[in-house]
Amino acid sequence: MLMLWVCATGIMAQSDTIAPKKETVSANYFAVGYTDMLDTYLSPEKFKGAELRFINEKTSIRPGSRWTRQMTTQTLISTGSSRGDGTSMALQANYGYAWHYNWDFMGGRLNVKAGGMIDGAIGVLYNMQNQNNPAQMRLFANIGPSGIADYRFHLWRFPASLRYEVFVPLCGVMFSPNYGQSYYEIFNKGNYDHNIVPTTFICAPSLRNMLTLNVTWGRNTYSIGYLGDIQQASVNNLKQHIYSHLLVIGFVRHFKITDIIPL
Repeated sequence: MLMLWVCATGIMAQSDTIAPKKETVSANYFAVGYTDMLDTYLSPEKFKGAELRFINEKTSIRPGSRWTRQMTTQTLISTGSSRGDGTSMALQANYGYAWHYNWDFMGGRLNVKAGGMIDGAIGVLYNMQNQNNPAQMRLFANIGPSGIADYRFHLWRFPASLRYEVFVPLCGVMFSPNYGQSYYEIFNKGNYDHNIVPTTFICAPSLRNMLTLNVTWGRNTYSIGYLGDIQQASVNNLKQHIYSHLLVIGFVRHFKITDIIPL
């Protein structure tokens, strides 16, 4: 009976398998800095002021695979004033999903990721002085190449890295009223006038890039750097842009998950 119990225990132990570990890197950033906003549907004036942004990045990695997935969410609030003492406010939420192929160089010190990203946003730009058409909805989606370069080194005795991320939208679609068209005409009367507009890098040249210095202390990695986000478009005889130049401060956590799956 003892021998049968030992054999049965061995068979049960062999019937379980350990799934490959999955590593998730979660990065949270707070960004603050300068913004420049323009929307000729609301005003021909530029509004310059401050922006506050929260960014969360989650990257999933499986050992043995050169592909990584990255999910990015951003929430921003901006306020600005014009030469005529006008005030404007912007609220916007972004979501991006990227697939990257990985290469390692210099003995693993340099990691390069390249692939594509789908990025979408919803928000509103509000002009506090306007009586008619005081707000402009921001709704768009883009697809384009994205890349990350991560160079690892030691800063004194602490592990550190320089990380650069970039995304360039090539084409997409956005919502925009036509010149002289009110939201009442669009939504109440149902008068469609080329309000869903295909976009390319020609009519909507944009760029988002971030450079950070990351230093590991204990179990956490702390980051400081620069974020530049250039969003602009010229459609339906209207021009709009939001230029953001921000100081970024954040922290990064690494999680490893091991799954035991019974066969």
